[in-house]
Order: sequence, then C-alpha cells, then structure tokens
Amino acid sequence: MAHKKQIILLGTIFLLLCYHLQCFGQADKPEVPVFDSHKAFQLLVKQCDFGPRNPGSQGYKRCLDYLVKTLTALADKVEIQTFPFTFGNPEQTVTASNLIARFSPQKSDRILLCTHWDTRPWADADPDPRNHKRPIIGANDGASGVAVLLEVARLLHAHKSQVGVDIVLFDAEDAGISGDTWSWAQGSAYFAKNLSARNRPRFGILIDMIGDADLVIYQEANSRAYAKSVVDLVWKTAAELKLDAFKPEAGPSMMDDHIPLLQVGIPCIDLIDFEYPHWHTLEDTPDKCSEDSLGQVGRLLVQVIYGLKQNQ
Repeated sequence: MAHKKQIILLGTIFLLLCYHLQCFGQADKPEVPVFDSHKAFQLLVKQCDFGPRNPGSQGYKRCLDYLVKTLTALADKVEIQTFPFTFGNPEQTVTASNLIARFSPQKSDRILLCTHWDTRPWADADPDPRNHKRPIIGANDGASGVAVLLEVARLLHAHKSQVGVDIVLFDAEDAGISGDTWSWAQGSAYFAKNLSARNRPRFGILIDMIGDADLVIYQEANSRAYAKSVVDLVWKTAAELKLDAFKPEAGPSMMDDHIPLLQVGIPCIDLIDFEYPHWHTLEDTPDKCSEDSLGQVGRLLVQVIYGLKQNQ
C-alpha cells in the first residue's frame, strides 16, 4: 500500500512540474537541432567535384541539376528564377538561375538566408598571370555558403520552425568587372527587383566566404549602418554560443548580394571573412577550408532560426 502511495505522489509531482513549466513557457521552448559540420564539409567537396561552376560551363550545369534535386527533396516549394546574364570579354549571354527553396510557404512571417552558388570565371587575382583566364574551383568563394545552407535545409526539413524560411542561392554574383560596382551581384539584384510583397522577409542574412580555415567575421559596414538590429541579434547569438570567429568590431563595407536587398528596404546583413589570401585564385580549394568554420556559421544560423517566435 505504501508503495502504491509513493507512485501516486511521484505522479502528482510530475504533473505539477509539467504545469509549472507550461505556465512559464518552458514546455513550448522549441528544440534547436544540431548542425552537422562534417556533413556540411562533404557538401562543400561535392560541389567542388563538379569543377568550376561559372555560368555556361559544364560544371555549372551539373551542379545546377544537383542543387535543384537536393532542394526539391527537402523544401516545401522550390522555384528556379531564370534571367539573361551578359558578362566577359568578349561578351557572352547565358541563362542564369537563382534557386529559391521555401519552408512553410504558407507563413507570412518569414526570414531569408542566402548565398551565391556561382564561381569566378577567371582567376584574375592569381599570382601567376598565366592563370588569369582560367576559372576557379571556388571552395570558399561559392561552395562554403551553399554547403552551410544545404545542411540548414536538411534540418528545416526534419524540424519545423515557428517562422517561414526562404533559402536563396543567387547566381551571377561573381562575374563582375573590377572597378564596375554594379556588374557584381546580378542574381540578388534580379531577385530583389521581382520580390513579391507576400514573400517579403522580416530580415535576411547573407553568408559569403565563410569556409576559411582561419575564419574571422567582423561586422560589415553597410550591415551596421542599415540593418543594425540584425547585426545585434547575430552577434548576441554568437556570444551566447561562444563562437570565436565572430568579432564584435566594425569591418569595411562590401559590395555583395545584401546591397540590392538593402536598397529595396529589406534589412539584410553580410557575414563574410574579408581576409582570404586565395580569393579569386586557383588555390581556392577545399584544403583551405575547415569543418569548424562551417560549423560556427551553421550553428549560429540554426540558433537564430529556432530562437525566433512568430510575429503576431
């Protein structure tokens, strides 16, 4: 009889504890899934295995097919946003493709995560002039951001978030001409110009060149000036997670895919490592990148996503 009373007492305590947690909102606290940095690095290598992914190349076509199939299996809705893109000397015109993967598309409260998936058609910063007309592999400058967002997409597929999330892989970012500011970021410019009010995000986070084995991310100047609240959210989260790659100091301004979004009033920040010695060279290969760097950025994005509550 005494044993039976103990069981009843323990059950009562358990029920009271559950009620207490619900009253204080703890029972409804969303679970934050674990970002797998090893899988992310494998996704980086997978893209590089296609070869250079500059517009019009065979590697570009193979990677595009792979990305579409991968995102279609994970997202609730995938859109391929095509547009004509002219670049090079002599000039050539190709069809460029932004890839838009929507999670919980029925939700009007949304955030945007983005990167570019194309690679530089010319290694014009290579120390050997003979390489200046050769396309780069783009392990860090291209593949790293895509790898992180594909792993985030896998988590969003398995774990629903309270807010809707759009993952966008921009094309035609990296075929710009030095000195011609607006020849860069063509995919994001087209996306921003054609974004409907229904799909307008609360804010955006752009990631670019975040695979560097010696990762250091400062607060990009345009992000601080025009999306300070998002900068504050991201660096507060980074501090809570003890992510040492994120430095709470001002960095230089960058012309990147966040600029067209800022121009149409979307507060979007740029997470980018400004100092990468292999930028636009043939040495931008997977061995210059690390799982830890991808993991730091991935963990931050996942924490931001699942820490947000839906706007009422």
